[in-house]
Amino acid sequence: MKIMIVEDDLSLAREIFLLCRKWDFDTEYIRAFEHVEAEFMRIKPDFVLLDINLPYHDGFYWCEKIRTISNVPVLFLSSREMNADKIMAMASGGDDYMEKPFDSELLLVKIRSMIRRAYEYQKNDREYLADGGYYDSAEGVFTYENQSVELTKSENKIMCALMECRGKVVEREKLMQHLWNTDEFVTDASLTVLVSRLRSKLRDISGGKEIIGTKKGRGYYIL
Repeated sequence: MKIMIVEDDLSLAREIFLLCRKWDFDTEYIRAFEHVEAEFMRIKPDFVLLDINLPYHDGFYWCEKIRTISNVPVLFLSSREMNADKIMAMASGGDDYMEKPFDSELLLVKIRSMIRRAYEYQKNDREYLADGGYYDSAEGVFTYENQSVELTKSENKIMCALMECRGKVVEREKLMQHLWNTDEFVTDASLTVLVSRLRSKLRDISGGKEIIGTKKGRGYYIL
């Protein structure tokens, strides 16, 4: 999960940054507060920590901008205590609100809880790879760095079978049987073509990285 911190107190931003990194979150804090929306598009975060008092435009403004392009969880961090500010934070599209100063452990719990609520359902159908890509079996889509490619029916079945046996070689015969069990007959030669096309698709979207490995004479596996 990637966290974007929008906090103009850079000492506090760095403190939060180090805390999030300690918790194994991929984290970045911005310095270009006149271009928060552009920074959001560049970073492509899964979670946003957003201050209210910012230069150029306040956090409410930027939250509304973010909401036009994304539904990522947004947690407001602010020293403002008025209920009107909390209401405004929610009305602008925020998901929750924490007052400064805050306890670091409470912030951790809040972030984890919001991420779990936002992404738990999606993760049930998603298989994440070590380098950041993921495969969504329900949608039949492979995504890498926010670029997606849709798999064909046959490619999706092959990818699903490989992911189910992740870390192990899936025999060619087992893949063919898996396709036959879903009323799709393939020959040994056609399986080779299908896997080759699938590997090419994944390679193209992941910048040349191989996602599927080959065990010569046996079968295939997820790298």
